[in-house]
Amino acid sequence: MRSKTIFVVLSILVFLSGCITSGAGLKKDNTIFSKEETRLILSGKANQPMRVLLVTNHEDSLILRTKSERFKVRKDDKILRHFTNRLYATVRDSSTRGVGIAAPQVGILKDIIWVQRFDKHMKPFEVYYNPVITKYSELKQDVFEGCLSIPDVRDTTFDRSYAVLLEYDDTLGRHNCEMIEAFTAAIFQHEIDHLNGILFTDHLKQEREHSIKHEIR
Repeated sequence: MRSKTIFVVLSILVFLSGCITSGAGLKKDNTIFSKEETRLILSGKANQPMRVLLVTNHEDSLILRTKSERFKVRKDDKILRHFTNRLYATVRDSSTRGVGIAAPQVGILKDIIWVQRFDKHMKPFEVYYNPVITKYSELKQDVFEGCLSIPDVRDTTFDRSYAVLLEYDDTLGRHNCEMIEAFTAAIFQHEIDHLNGILFTDHLKQEREHSIKHEIR
């Protein structure tokens, strides 16, 4: 634990030096949702959970493997606000009770995630638009993971970074930069993987393949 503390202190200056505030690469469309996405979003009330896509369903799995899109945050976008609330209702639903969720998991290919902040008082859930990890610590951690989209599978990954430098937009469209550590950092890595069509089982597969190659040598 002492070595981790020393690592974090030394890493803060290095990590923050990579923090940028550019909004380059954002789409400039007037609306961020397609007609089909809008229909899906408005099919229920703001406090009504959405159906979570599952890898066991072929059509769902294709969506889960598709990279989602960055977007321009508009404070007056009522559909965005409605979807944000529905995504929160989904992760907090009694039948799921996850610690994080990404928009692609409910069929919306936009860079939006909710994460439970275990590193904050009262462990609140917070929403992040256009989140991206710009730096990963070399120090790793073992994380016992599961996924709302992968039923009945839980296992330990060994390649999650202990600390990450996160950039994101908030609900007011402001760009932010923050260093996240420990288990909460692993949640961010898991959810941002979803935005890139990556599942935590991909990490398990890579770890097994690496282990086999190491044993052969």
